[in-house]
Amino acid sequence: MEENKPSMMTYIMEEQEVLSNILKNYPDNCPVIKGNDWLVLATGSSINAAYSAKYYIENILDVYLRIEEPFKFHYYEKLKEETDNVIGISQSGESTSTIDALKAIEKMKPELTIYGLTSKRESELAQVVDEVIDIENGIERVGYVTKGFSATVFKLMLTALKTAKARGLISDQEEEKELTTFAKAIDKISEIIEKTENFFEKWSNELMKAQRFTSLCTGALIGTAMEMQTKFSETIRLPSQGMDIEVFMHGPYFEVNSNHQQFYIDSNSPMNQRLFNLRDYEEKYVGQVYTISLNKSHDDRELGLELEIDEYKAGLFMIIPFQILAHHIAEMKGNNLGQRIYTDFGLAMKSKTKAGDYA
Repeated sequence: MEENKPSMMTYIMEEQEVLSNILKNYPDNCPVIKGNDWLVLATGSSINAAYSAKYYIENILDVYLRIEEPFKFHYYEKLKEETDNVIGISQSGESTSTIDALKAIEKMKPELTIYGLTSKRESELAQVVDEVIDIENGIERVGYVTKGFSATVFKLMLTALKTAKARGLISDQEEEKELTTFAKAIDKISEIIEKTENFFEKWSNELMKAQRFTSLCTGALIGTAMEMQTKFSETIRLPSQGMDIEVFMHGPYFEVNSNHQQFYIDSNSPMNQRLFNLRDYEEKYVGQVYTISLNKSHDDRELGLELEIDEYKAGLFMIIPFQILAHHIAEMKGNNLGQRIYTDFGLAMKSKTKAGDYA
């Protein structure tokens, strides 16, 4: 690897500072979004980020948040009459399907306010929206996004918090409590990284044996499971999936075997006992079962983050171990993540408006 060339870990190590700065800039860095029926268009890690923030947004605001893949929405879905505004998310600002869908919506219903959440204020996405929301994640010149994902989740959550305060749904004291809770958890990101490093060191030999990875969650952590699937697929390049336990229990459980390894995401959900029951059952049939928890570790196969947050905020922090594990397992397998592959894919398939500026 070239000297000073950034890696996934470079940007993971910057997440604490990035999130702290976003919090420091609140509330001036977030808009107040009107209406109670929001449509979010995103793909890839951006749609996973939207799902990671969805239940926080709906919990703190009296809104209905619909999340759609832009290509499918553009060609097959209908725009609901009740839709009040649209939020297009693209960290690069160069996702053609998102840009094209937003253009189509503007023609269908020009009175709608269209927001663009992006890290590039001068991007193509920024040119087709009414208001740009800066993700504030700085430069990320690695194809496997990490800090940009987390910053997107946080920016959506804080936008909802500011909107809730503006609508009188929460008091000054409740807003301050939310901000303090976020701040305390952000201050623990360095500890999360250290704990994950130790966890990987202990289980690296076992993790190398896996032929398939699955992460399983309940409810509000679906965005985390989905992003695990994206990151593991991109980097480790083995079959990987992330899903809610109810989806898993209605079909996918038939495929498991001793070459599979599973991660259970414990977010203190009211449905946790069902999660644990499934874990105890699957442990008899898969190679290894691990737990990533908000609480203290109960055994050496559990990575306990020890965060005092509810399940609605958990997605902002519980993705970090998966980001680190994706990088470490990939590198240990000999996947040189610094050497980009399929570099012409975005332009060949017209999924991006131009080639990415990668290190």
